[in-house]
Amino acid sequence: MEPQYHIKCKDGDIFPYVIMPGDPNRVHLISSFMDDVRKISSNREYTTISGYYKGVGVSVTSTGIGAPSTSIAIEELGRIGAKTLIRVGSTGALDENIRCGDLIINTASVRYDGATKDYVNPFYPAVASYEVTLALIEACEKLQYKYHVGIGASRDTFYGGQERSSFGDYHQSFMDNLIDDLEKAKVLNLEMEASTVFTLSSLFGLRAGAILAVFGNRKTQEFEVKGEEDAAKATLESIKILSDWDKIKEKKNKKYLYPSLI
Repeated sequence: MEPQYHIKCKDGDIFPYVIMPGDPNRVHLISSFMDDVRKISSNREYTTISGYYKGVGVSVTSTGIGAPSTSIAIEELGRIGAKTLIRVGSTGALDENIRCGDLIINTASVRYDGATKDYVNPFYPAVASYEVTLALIEACEKLQYKYHVGIGASRDTFYGGQERSSFGDYHQSFMDNLIDDLEKAKVLNLEMEASTVFTLSSLFGLRAGAILAVFGNRKTQEFEVKGEEDAAKATLESIKILSDWDKIKEKKNKKYLYPSLI
């Protein structure tokens, strides 16, 4: 098979467990906690490496910013053997009790993005795999990180779409009240990719999850780049946990994970 058009990876280049940061620089951060790392490719926003974490094969592919480029990565990774996708990145919290440096594990995402509407109607939910979510929670507990679990929201734009000031003070009335309305709906955070990862993974029969470091709080206006390494370490640890669970399921000939199985 020829390499995939955008990510420039082919069969045999990646492992079934794939971490998906947006920023290509985070690929290098994550790889610093892995062993026997080899660079596979770098094209446009897509940088891919493969290596091992505690003996488990792991690949990392950056997706760039937003839903369209993320959808391309999912399509092409799926075609060459990806089975479990975990988004790791940064986010803005909407709950004043969440602090910069905390981690948020999203169970689902409000689909404000445009890309997933090209795949399925807007009523279809963007939901994380319960197995991946449980593994991320288990990893945070093991590593003693402060984390929150709940629904997030994914927007296609960083400024106007997230109630930030646009160039030249451009403004439309429909941009108002997003933060307050989402907070009242108990939505924990805003980011740009999770809804695409969740929706496409469900449609394609893949497992997906998301863990995000809180860089800012939109209610308190706090901002600090903090928690990025914790998110990376928790993601890698969750893959080791998933691998162990997958082996148990295979040994006991079970399709689904349930508490008494482990």
